Amino acid sequence: MFYTEYQSPIGKLLLAASERGLAGVYFEEHKHFKGMDGWQRDDAHFVLQQTRLQLAAYFAGERREFDVPLDMTGGTAFQQAVWQALRTLPFGATASYAQIAKHIGNPGAVRAVGAANGRNPISIIVPCHRVIASSGALTGYAGGLNNKKLLLALEAEQV
Repeated sequence: MFYTEYQSPIGKLLLAASERGLAGVYFEEHKHFKGMDGWQRDDAHFVLQQTRLQLAAYFAGERREFDVPLDMTGGTAFQQAVWQALRTLPFGATASYAQIAKHIGNPGAVRAVGAANGRNPISIIVPCHRVIASSGALTGYAGGLNNKKLLLALEAEQV
């Protein structure tokens, strides 16, 4: 795994990529981060450079979608289905965990969707911050609830 760092407006992000694509965007206080054992720093890695550029454009209000290649092979089949569903959420919109469960054809799996959402390793790019409770309340976020609020506010300002 290769990595670099990106200083974003909401704090330092750790970007990770495999040979297949971007595999992680982690906040400094990321709940489910497994560590960097065996990782190599590579600030010139093409996917990591593209990710930095696209994140900078996102935070500047110039980008609403990301097109870097992704490597989401680290999750279970269920997690991958949830992460793919997250990628369909439009910029500035939100969906509930129940809506995501229904979208993947498993309406009874609301709690499992929440767990998979929390394990999404590619924060921001795979927009798990856009998932909220059915009541409209903001619930947990692996990168911290304050960061979730900031990302949703950033997108709301640009819609």
